[in-house]
Amino acid sequence: MPRPVTLCTGQWADLPLAVLAEKAAAMGFDGLELACWGDHFEVDKALADPNYCSNKRALLDKYGLQVYAISAHLVGQAVLDRIDERHKAILPPYVWGDGDPAGVNYRAAEELKNTARAAQRLGVKVVNGFTGSSIWHLIYSFPPVPQSMIEEGFRLFAERFNPILDVFGECGVKFAMEVHPTEIAFDLYTAERALEAINWREEFGFNFDPSHLLWQGVDPVEFIRRFPDRIYHVHMKDAIVTLDGRSGILSSHLNFGDPRRGWDFRSLGHGSVKFGEIIRELNRIGYQGPLSVEWEDSGMDREHGAKEALEYVRRIDFPASARAFDASFDKAEQAR
Repeated sequence: MPRPVTLCTGQWADLPLAVLAEKAAAMGFDGLELACWGDHFEVDKALADPNYCSNKRALLDKYGLQVYAISAHLVGQAVLDRIDERHKAILPPYVWGDGDPAGVNYRAAEELKNTARAAQRLGVKVVNGFTGSSIWHLIYSFPPVPQSMIEEGFRLFAERFNPILDVFGECGVKFAMEVHPTEIAFDLYTAERALEAINWREEFGFNFDPSHLLWQGVDPVEFIRRFPDRIYHVHMKDAIVTLDGRSGILSSHLNFGDPRRGWDFRSLGHGSVKFGEIIRELNRIGYQGPLSVEWEDSGMDREHGAKEALEYVRRIDFPASARAFDASFDKAEQAR
């Protein structure tokens, strides 16, 4: 059976879910990865209204769409981050509150626990999200950074996330962290360190997104090989490095979509990610979950891009082989 292809709704949160569901079904998607912002999936309402989740399911059923995961990236970012005015724009008002940093961190952690409870009510087993990071600002070691400061960042991660993961475990839901710059884990080695900090708890794994690894120079396939039992969800997103001798890989404080950047996201098939190799490795580890199109391309109309991306994923998602290509020679030898 081919893997289901879903659409991550985070980049479409300006549209009501009823409108987006109709569009996604018309394009041919199998389901939606519901973002916990806009009206797509509201955690507070899911817990307060006993009919909320069944009404969401009924809406998706109307269009023949499934939901395999929900996304809590925005609130997750505020669990570990050093809070500033940027966070107000991405958080629900009841999480932002008065903006006091310690209070925001606490309320974000509580909201992530509630997201696990809401996912359980919806019948979803995976919550994708970010963690934030208290040490991302230390990425370049000058002034020189004592290792004790880095260790404190991972200790804080364990301190704040273990209670969150306790609730995930109680609810039978997995947290799939998206390895990403500005998070506690942004490449293979920091992902290892994050898992070590929480003693490799099964509730914590990864939402594999190759686009964030590629521009850093990390081979996405190597990430799958290192964590074959921790790939809980997969984002299909492309990126391209566009270094021209003027800008660097840190992108010069230029926003996404600016042609002067050293790298940018691209619609599937228009970047440099080797998705064929990724599909081979997903086949090898036995991943049969959804392939979720997270469409981000500032240079392309999003409806054109989403439809084209769906067709691209369908084309490249080949099944694993059930036999060796030269197995017939073995049979011929046996027949002698």
